[in-house]
Amino acid sequence: MQLIPVKKKKKLVSRNFINNHMKPQIPVIIEDFIDPESPAFQKWNYEYFKKIAGDHKVDIYGSEMDSMDRVASQPIAQTTFSEYLDLIESTPTEHRLFLFNLLSIKPELKNDIIYNDVTNGKILKWLPFMFFGGEGSATRNHIDIDMSHVFITQFEGIKRIWLFPWEQSDLMYKLPYNFHSLPNIKTPDYRQYPALLYLNGYEAVIHPGETLYIPSGWWHYIQYETGGYSVSVRALPSSLLEKWRGFKNLVITRNFDNIMRNIFKEKWFRYKVNAAKRRGAKAFKKQKSFLI
Repeated sequence: MQLIPVKKKKKLVSRNFINNHMKPQIPVIIEDFIDPESPAFQKWNYEYFKKIAGDHKVDIYGSEMDSMDRVASQPIAQTTFSEYLDLIESTPTEHRLFLFNLLSIKPELKNDIIYNDVTNGKILKWLPFMFFGGEGSATRNHIDIDMSHVFITQFEGIKRIWLFPWEQSDLMYKLPYNFHSLPNIKTPDYRQYPALLYLNGYEAVIHPGETLYIPSGWWHYIQYETGGYSVSVRALPSSLLEKWRGFKNLVITRNFDNIMRNIFKEKWFRYKVNAAKRRGAKAFKKQKSFLI
């Protein structure tokens, strides 16, 4: 597995960003995607969040490697938002918040973010998502089901993100009818999954105020180097192929997988694992032939 650092840029204009990154699908860290004068950078902190939403109940998520047959893992516990923030402030933990979006509960917070929109109006500013995690937590390697372009801005803490293009899906042992890969790429077992040796991707380390652009359909494995939180916004897929893939994933693939899982249960998962391994083995042999 080879990873190269994602370049950092600022003062990008829309034309350059679209032509040099969005169209050719090249990730970049944008240092001023969120205006530094945004109120969020002055107002937001854990104590402020506890004050405005601390009593809300939140579902806690742990390691996703325990639920490989599902699009999303199941919550492992429930607590208040305030208690969760106390936890990630005080100690390393794998616990994350997945479906708790503070920006939906408190929509007025959206006004605290001022965007320097490098997409020429393509980003969905009205649909931001917020993510919280403790030091040492991670999301499994996955692609976003809707195939959107994603912009992740870090507000507190540090994240390390590995990125791989869609074309390397077989090398990643993508599970059929799912949107994540079979192996744990953080500690890869190259004997069991040798195709991982031929992965070529990027590594991004984002700090507060920095935004990572993830192109449509790209794999990403997100690691919390410290406890913290981020906000992501999306831009709809650009090409007709990407739009079709997103529609198919949302409307056809996901529902078909649920039906087959309910009917065949463990047999369906074993079929997908075997199919992912077969495709990985084929991709591995193809890569080896290039080197001969």
